[in-house]
Amino acid sequence: MRIPSVPFFRHRVLALPLLITAMLMTGCAILEEQDKTAGWTAEQFLSAGQKQMAAGDWVGAIDTYKKLLGRFPYGRNAEQAQLDTAYAHFKNDEPALTVAAADRFIQMHPTHPNVDYAFYLKGLALFEPPDSLFDSLSGYNPANNDIGPVRGAFVAYQELISRFPNSRYAPDTRKRLIYIINVLATHEVEVARYYYAMGADVAAVNRARSILETYRNSSAVEDALGVMVKAYARMGLSELHNDAVRVLKLNYPDSPYLN
Repeated sequence: MRIPSVPFFRHRVLALPLLITAMLMTGCAILEEQDKTAGWTAEQFLSAGQKQMAAGDWVGAIDTYKKLLGRFPYGRNAEQAQLDTAYAHFKNDEPALTVAAADRFIQMHPTHPNVDYAFYLKGLALFEPPDSLFDSLSGYNPANNDIGPVRGAFVAYQELISRFPNSRYAPDTRKRLIYIINVLATHEVEVARYYYAMGADVAAVNRARSILETYRNSSAVEDALGVMVKAYARMGLSELHNDAVRVLKLNYPDSPYLN
């Protein structure tokens, strides 16, 4: 068996440190190439994120803001990054992440000058009225779908209006609240009608009465009174039936429920 000479081993020993050094240098170069933001200030992060948002790069902006908040979690730039992150999620069609980001901002900065925007954005993410043309063509009715997000939007908008009545977002919020109130009231009417169809007249009346108490200015009041008129008549409660007819005739003299 031939034994290698000493110079061969010496060559391998000398080559090993050079190989390790080369690998380390390559690794550092890769890391440096991957993280171009090393050494950035909070202002640089915020500026980069806002440029990405202006270009419609929502995913890139979210990633940039995440790095900013990881390195600079406090201060004005961090607060702006939190709001911008919520908006980027909204534009990227991620309502759940939008709501989570808005809620986080509201909890962390309840007295922030722009906290009204967080409430507004939360409401937008929870419920956006469908396009009227698409609505009419498809037969889509938000009152017949999951009403939970609509209620959440209602609460967010109510909070905005009550806490910040002079907010720049208040006028649009009030318009959205009118629509949402009609959606919620219409949903309650559908439930009342279901109870009536099932023969549960007491439950139908109670649901209809809650509409008159909670959504008295909604477009569903006439239908709620109509359910009460029919349910009282079927139960044989003449006095209550006549009262419901009187109120219906007074407010909706041409109502089909009077026939």
